[in-house]
Parts: sequence; C-alpha cells; structure tokens
Amino acid sequence: MGEGEPELFVAHCSHSTTLSLAPSSHPTPPHTPRPASSVSPAPIPRGPARGGVGRGTGRGGATSGRRGKEARSASLPAVPTPGTMFPAGPPSYTLLRLPLLQLVLLLVQAVGRGLGRASPAGGPLEDVVIERYHIPRACPREVQMGDFVRYHYNGTFEDGKKFDSSYDRSTLVAIVVGVGRLITGMDRGLMGMCVNERRRLIVPPHLGYGSIGVAGLIPPDATLYFDVVLLDVWNKADTVQVSILLRPPHCPRMVQDSDFVRYHYNGTLLDGTSFDTSYSRGGTYDTYIGSGWLIKGMDQGLLGMCPGERRKIIIPPFLAYGEKGYGTVIPPQASLVFHVLLVDVHNPKDTVQLVTLELPPGCVRRAVAGDFMRYHYNGSLMDGTLFDSSYSRNHTYNTYVGQGYIIPGMDQGLQGACVGERRRITIPPHLAYGENGTGDKIPGSAVLIFDVHVIDFHNPADPVEIKTLSRPPEGCNETAKPGDFIRYHYNCSLLDGTQLFSSHDYGAPQEATLGANKVIEGLDIGLQGMCVGERRQLIVPPHLAHGESGARGVPGSAVLLFEVELVSREDGLPTGYLFVWHEDPPASLFEDMDLNKDGEVPPEEFSTFIKAQVNEGKGRLMPGQEPEKTIGDMFQNQDRNQDGKITAEELKLKSDEDQERVHEEL
Repeated sequence: MGEGEPELFVAHCSHSTTLSLAPSSHPTPPHTPRPASSVSPAPIPRGPARGGVGRGTGRGGATSGRRGKEARSASLPAVPTPGTMFPAGPPSYTLLRLPLLQLVLLLVQAVGRGLGRASPAGGPLEDVVIERYHIPRACPREVQMGDFVRYHYNGTFEDGKKFDSSYDRSTLVAIVVGVGRLITGMDRGLMGMCVNERRRLIVPPHLGYGSIGVAGLIPPDATLYFDVVLLDVWNKADTVQVSILLRPPHCPRMVQDSDFVRYHYNGTLLDGTSFDTSYSRGGTYDTYIGSGWLIKGMDQGLLGMCPGERRKIIIPPFLAYGEKGYGTVIPPQASLVFHVLLVDVHNPKDTVQLVTLELPPGCVRRAVAGDFMRYHYNGSLMDGTLFDSSYSRNHTYNTYVGQGYIIPGMDQGLQGACVGERRRITIPPHLAYGENGTGDKIPGSAVLIFDVHVIDFHNPADPVEIKTLSRPPEGCNETAKPGDFIRYHYNCSLLDGTQLFSSHDYGAPQEATLGANKVIEGLDIGLQGMCVGERRQLIVPPHLAHGESGARGVPGSAVLLFEVELVSREDGLPTGYLFVWHEDPPASLFEDMDLNKDGEVPPEEFSTFIKAQVNEGKGRLMPGQEPEKTIGDMFQNQDRNQDGKITAEELKLKSDEDQERVHEEL
C-alpha cells in the first residue's frame, strides 16, 4: 500500500484469541509517571460507566458488554485493505485476512451505515474501526502497550459535530497507552501506530463513554469518531539510538569523556519538526563531553565519533528535556532527533602529534631549536577544510625553529625533522590559536593539521660542509690555494634537488682566482685544498652564499648544494701583482724595453717586451685574464702622466714602489 492510501480494519474484541486486538486482561506495565498537568491525559475525561453495558474483565476493557454466542456472532471481522495487512503489534494482536468479495461487500455495508455504526448483523459495533489514511514510508517503531505517546486529535460525532480537539487547546496529548488512562477505544486505536501516521478511529459506546456518557458533552450510547496523528512515541526502557550515516575511512581518534568537541547539528522532534540548527548561526557548537554541559543523551550519543563522521542520534525525553521541555521550541516529554557532523575533537591534555609521511634515506642531521628552516605546508582543519597553503603563494615559509616566531605547536613539530622529510603535524588549539582562533578561516578551539615538506634548514653558525667524492689515484703534491687560478666544473642545486646552474650547460669549465672575491664565499672555501681531478660535494649555508635576499634564480635564505670537479690549477701572483719574473729582472730594464732607443716606450714596444719575457719563460702574467688586458693595465700603471708613453723616470717595479712607500711611512 502506498503512502497516504487508507487502510481499514476493525479491532475485534470477541473472546476468540485469533481475532482479538487485546488480551482479556493486561499485563502490569512498567511504572510511568503521569505527565505534567498542562498536558491533557486523555481526549476527554473518562466517564463513570466507560465500559458500556456491563464491564469487561480487566482494566483495558478487553471484552465487550455482550456475552456468549450472541456477542461472537454479531462481531465484525477485521477488514484489511486487499493485499495489505496492518503491521503487527504485540504477539496477542492479530488480524484476519478476508476474501476480496467479502471485503467489498463489507465496505459497502460500512459506507451505508456511516463507516460501520453496526455489525454485519445490524447490531452495534463490537470493536474499534481503524482507518489508516496516511501511512509514512518509514516506520522504525510502532506503538505498543506501556509506551508513552504524544498525539493530536479531533473528536466528532457521527453527524460531524465536534465535541473535543487537542488543536483547539494548542496542546498535544501526552500519556501512556494501554494502562487504562485512556478510554478503551482510544487505547486500542493507538496500538501499532507509527510516528506521523494519521488514523480515523470509530469507537463504539461500550469502548467509549457507555450508556451514561459525559454530562453536557457526550450523550449516552454515543459512537465517537477520532482523527488522530501520532507525533512521538517512547518507552522508559529506551536508550539513546545511534545510527552512523557516514564514517570517514581514516579515524585518527574517537570522542571520549572529557574531550572537547566542535560539531554541527540539525535538531528535530520525532515527527520531523525542526527546533534548532547550528548551521544557521554560522558556527559549530563547541563543548566538553561528559562534564554536564550537554543533555545526557547527547553526551552519550557523541561518544566514539570520529572527525568527519555523521550520525543520527535519537534521544528519549528522560535523557533530554523531560517533563518541562525547553522554552517554546521543545515541548514536554519530547523525543529529540539530532543529525550531527563532528568537525574536530581534542583533549586539554593533548600534545602535538607527529606522523612521518616520507623520510628520505641517509638523514644525518635533524633540525634543532635555533635552526633556520624553509618549508612548504598545507594547513587544514580536522574535517579537511583547507585554511592556508604556502604552495598557493609559490614560496616557502622561512623561519627560525624553537624561537617563538611561530605557534608553539609548530615550533615543537618541526624539531627533529630531516631535510626532504614530509610529516603531518596535528596541533591542539591550546598550542595553536586557542579559543579565539584567528582571522575568518581558523575558528576558535580548532585543531590544526599541517602537512609539511622540509626544503632545507641551517644554523647561522654553520660552516661549509665538505665531502670528498673522489680523488685522483696518483695523488697530488700541490692543491688549490688563495691566489691560484683554477678551472672547475660544477652542478648547483637546492637541497630538495631543484637544479639551479651547471657549468656543463655552457660547454666549458668555470674559471676563477681563489681568494679574489670572484665567487661566493662558501664556494671559494670549498674549492681550496683540492687536487686537480678531485671531486667534492659542498653544502653552503645562505650566510656564505646569497643570504636572505637570494639572487637571480636562487631563493632567499637557501642552502646550496654543489658538486665540483677541479680541472686545472695555476699558481697565482701575489696580491696586487699583474706580472712577476721567475728570476731577477734585467739590470737595464728600460733600455731593454726601449726597442728603438728613442728614450720612450710606447704601448706597442711595452707589449712586445712583456710577451717576449713570458714566451722565454722569464716571467708570467696574472692568470685568469686576457693577456692583452693585463698588459694594457700594466702600461696604464707605468704611464704615470698618461701621455701615452713611458719614460725612464716613470718606469718603476712594484717592489721598488712598495719599498718607497715603506720609507715614506717611516
């Protein structure tokens, strides 16, 4: 049967147990306190002769006033809709399926008599007639004897005249069923109902107010018609019902007593009426678990949840707001339904949690307090919401570790990391941004998760790290020293492997004079002491490289990794010298230099003379510079009056100049 399609049956009350809707006597139900006085305990007050003509045995009025075969022959069998049976209640409540033709005839008779005022034999109804004209698609539970129910109703006579209505009082009926607090017809008519189900009940007089009625309200021998909608049902034996709607595949931790949680929720009554939602306030509900800050049912329902998990939690009223309800939104004795999304959880005793995601092989050094680190990160909340990322800025985050420049949890979480390591750092709020949060992306009391990739780190006191990769097998007697002119190949990269520069890209070795400030200080230091053919690995900290500002293609504060190979080496000249003789210079230097003997030495004669000395092995020019430029610089130094020629008075050796300077100082 589809939702909303009526289903008609008669609750039979003969002595035959196969057809009866109630046993001849009720078992003693669990004790249920009467509801608050503001809630009507019954549709109308019970009359003194509620049992009709002769009382039935038992409090529930399980038998009618008729007796013997006459009563049984006049009873109306239960009539289900074809192909559908009313869901069974307790085991003693059963229904009889009828053939289709008999059902059709019975329905015609019922319509002709105003939906069943009389039995098929023409007498009055033996039991309650129930028409289910709206049945919800889902029915997780049905009303049973001893349950506490909340419902609305309209009560009318056969002619449609209304004699009572809970709607007129704007107050639901809240009462225990099946224990004699309602007229017997209503007790029976509510059995097996689902929340949000609508029924029409036809209650014969002997199951209503009998031959006496209620003075001024219900006439004697009145058949009563009730339109009922059930809004809530629970039992004192109920517990909190938890349904897991979604559980993430990874659960780092589950909620326990004394934890602090942040969660979103939608709160409804059992019939679906919404009474509150955290989403409308734009923020989570934040509280401690098991500390009395929540209703008991919610305290229980949140236990064991994982961050990102969604649950449906149904809480009976005695574990919620009980007989008083809450304000105007939660009525007394109301069951509550919460759809909950747990955003995060932590405990005030939590410390920073570390998970190594990737550890490169050969880690020989780990970060300590005082180191300067460059790292990339993604920062997210515990539910996966991304709040920041260094990757989006295409720039590492650069800071000192353990010096208070970053939140305490990150200060702790970065220590002990290796270069190239990837680690996940989970930081509780008391080691992050606390109860206030920061900005509009990190809420108060939020647990933060950082996925970190360490690019490099160094200490301001670090020297150049030198590792010899290979040496020539024959060894060497002379190594590179300051002033030497060298040629070398190199590859330069960051510590994460990012390639920056390589001499192989230019097809020729790099040339430099050591100690002449021609290369960065750390590389100059690392090249000294090398043999021709030797290969080294150099790790150069930024204060011996390009510093905080970096250089073209080199990030600021970057540690550089060099692999170098010394190709050749030439002895350098003393500082300040462009040319030196291997032996003593000629005694008549000017005369030998003045090739045409005119008393003047122009640039052409000067260049010819110096080149001859080099070719004959008598002297050498400063290495690492074009000979013509070096000779030109030498000529400019000697042409003191800058007239384009050198005279005997102008020509002086550097050693003579240095000696004269010493005398002047003395």
